[in-house]
Amino acid sequence: MFQAAAWLISFFYDLLNSYALAIAAVAVAVMILITPLTLKSTKGMLEMQRLQPEMRRIQQECRGDRQRLNEEMMKLYSEHKVNPLASCLPLLAQMPIFIIMFRVLSKLTEKSAGSVTFTPSYLDEGSQLYQDLSVVEEMRSFGLDLAVVPARLLGDDFVRGIPYVLLVLILAGLYYIQQRMVASRTVSPSMSPTQQKIMQYLPVFFAVFQLFFPTGLVVYYISQALFRIGQQAYITRRFYRGEGSIGQQAQAASARARDMAKEAGGKGASSPKGDSRSKPSAPPKQGRNETTRRTTPPKGRATPPSRNGGSGRHPKPNQKKPPRS
Repeated sequence: MFQAAAWLISFFYDLLNSYALAIAAVAVAVMILITPLTLKSTKGMLEMQRLQPEMRRIQQECRGDRQRLNEEMMKLYSEHKVNPLASCLPLLAQMPIFIIMFRVLSKLTEKSAGSVTFTPSYLDEGSQLYQDLSVVEEMRSFGLDLAVVPARLLGDDFVRGIPYVLLVLILAGLYYIQQRMVASRTVSPSMSPTQQKIMQYLPVFFAVFQLFFPTGLVVYYISQALFRIGQQAYITRRFYRGEGSIGQQAQAASARARDMAKEAGGKGASSPKGDSRSKPSAPPKQGRNETTRRTTPPKGRATPPSRNGGSGRHPKPNQKKPPRS
């Protein structure tokens, strides 16, 4: 696999006579190869989004029964012939490509002990790319050394490292534009605004890590990012144009699923368990030795008898007692 990738770079180098253009051509060729897989996974993802209201209903009905929930979900996937892992396929396909390109570019610009020039690996010694690299100590293209690691160059010479940092910032900007295109048409009922922001800026953080890889790899990912922006524009036009398109149906279904989630959350918040009015509080019990404060009875009503058996009426201070008969 490493030799195949090196041969592909050598093939495009013979045609374009430029290290950067050869690496960019390899990136475009890889993207063209996985484009059918990307389109298929995008359609599968939209099919999954159209099922979100039904999935939400099943989750509510099977709450607390994990086994039944999994069985109903698998039955739903089987009836509609969708694969929940389809959207991950393009990403899984590109992970080994990253490892291959990183190793190939590192080996093409490797220097043996005591050698000033490169000693390329994985290449036929008769190829033009091998002959050109074996007599130079820098992989120069468009004024940049593609063998340089930007972070390492910044530590040695900050001024010389600025153009390489700008190249990484261009990659981060392209990733941001691409992610905005995807986020503008995606409605997730289970993702909070904070999570959406994290997903939006996560590719930008990935671009920052390119400071620690050879610049040739940065050129590779810039070429792929430019291709993806055009690819996302095509996906929007193909799957989201028109009210009856699968993309519009998926967006409407996602919105319904989000409303169902909000309603379920509202019902849970107003349940009797959490309502303080559902159970009236019992009056406090008075202890045996607890004394109560006597209140004055309303006018025109007799005072209740006291505990000592009297009438409870007290003579007025200046009132004369009637004479005894």
